Amino acid sequence: MRSRFDAQLENLNNELVNMGAMIETAIGNAVKALMHKDVELAKKAISYDTEIDHKEREIEGDCLKLLLQQQPVAGDLRLISSALKMITDMERVGDHASDISEIVVMLKDKPYQAKLKQIPKMAEETIKMLNDCVDAFVRKDLDLAMDVIKRDDVVDDLFDEEKNSLLSVIRENADNGEEALDLLMIAKYFERIGDHATNIAEWVVFSITGEHKEDNM
Repeated sequence: MRSRFDAQLENLNNELVNMGAMIETAIGNAVKALMHKDVELAKKAISYDTEIDHKEREIEGDCLKLLLQQQPVAGDLRLISSALKMITDMERVGDHASDISEIVVMLKDKPYQAKLKQIPKMAEETIKMLNDCVDAFVRKDLDLAMDVIKRDDVVDDLFDEEKNSLLSVIRENADNGEEALDLLMIAKYFERIGDHATNIAEWVVFSITGEHKEDNM
């Protein structure tokens, strides 16, 4: 019986890795579409959100079956309940990738007047954070999860730099204000993706230690 349960937990890990790869693809496509004004890739990223939603429901169903059929206790219960929390944040990351791509489609008609200074770095950093979250969960790596939490400050600092740059664009030429605000919203979505990665990492910590940030507030 235990061997079957372990096999189901291993399958859960694999599905989380698959969902992690999906949101990495979604973010990657969104930022490539942004940088190259690739409308077709942006539309592909928007439609891809449906597959991410489906994967979330699939993993949620697997978790609920494990809870109802196996009635896990202690560490196993923490692991499954953490996975349920993690996929909610992962699904929201997919939503934000779609939101970014929708703005890219809106901006398709003319070259950017503002430089995209820190947005590519924000995308790179958030993708790495998300990858490390999933790795930390699968490997039960507490140090890696804690490192992800600390790196949220890096994304926040990049957002502040991008925000100040775009506000300068608006001050210098109000005609570029609408575009700058759209790009600022994109930067904000990446900042939120960093927040979701932090949330995921905090649930990884809970799955390992049984302690969550909210418990200490």
